[in-house]
Amino acid sequence: MVRADVGIVHPGSMGAQVAAQAVAAGAGVRWLAEGRSAATRERADALGLETARSMAELTAGCEVILSVCPPAAALDVARQVAAARFGGIYVDANAISPQHMTQISQVLRADGAVVVDGGITGPPPRRSGTTRLYLSGDDAAVETVRALFDGTLLTPVVLPGPIGRASALKLAFAAYNKISYALAAEAGALAADHGVLEELRDLAAHLLPGTPLARPEQLAGAGAKAWRWEPEMREIAEAWRSSGLPGTFADAAAHTFDRWQAHKDDRNVPSDRLIADLLPGRPDEET
Repeated sequence: MVRADVGIVHPGSMGAQVAAQAVAAGAGVRWLAEGRSAATRERADALGLETARSMAELTAGCEVILSVCPPAAALDVARQVAAARFGGIYVDANAISPQHMTQISQVLRADGAVVVDGGITGPPPRRSGTTRLYLSGDDAAVETVRALFDGTLLTPVVLPGPIGRASALKLAFAAYNKISYALAAEAGALAADHGVLEELRDLAAHLLPGTPLARPEQLAGAGAKAWRWEPEMREIAEAWRSSGLPGTFADAAAHTFDRWQAHKDDRNVPSDRLIADLLPGRPDEET
């Protein structure tokens, strides 16, 4: 662990816990409160994060900037940091394609910033062994970030090589993991339309235990996160196509997750409601 001054944009549910690990490592962590929600302010206050009044103030006082935000906002955040003429280490830890990672690097390096490609896998880090931060890019900058989180609940893993490697690994894992939820919901919708949903779940419990298809409570958790997963699927589709692969799996999953936008951050929506949302004419039924 090393002492460093760190800025984070923006501490949502994942970013807040990443910031908490930096604090635990002995870092002074600042965040930009301007334009953020009351919930975000509460998270930052609870973690003891210092408030910066402007992006210029945030970047001037920090050696490392961590970007942990929805994929669609990643490039805009990078441009804001670049406009403040940040010259330190910028860690983009968002679920974006390697191509977008390269674009972000080009935006920031003009003013001397060094960009580290980061990919977070797992839930927000609240206990040991659940969450990894994969890192690729400039060796010295990667080592600084690795040392920052060494020994915390967020396990840093170095991928030797250029930026893009960490993002590719993150998206490859997310493709398999998250598309499985969309597939389970679509299979459930087919079964529900023919009155055999419970039979499908019973069959899955026998042959595919532990999957979203067999565990309705596991599928239910996807509803609250679908607003974040939909743009992530777009990034995955782009990454696949850039590798000469069809992106149709990710396109279809994005369409599924888009049907659940109304359930943003609602942890109580049941899986049967999510399945009903996929069937024409049924989204308002009580389940």
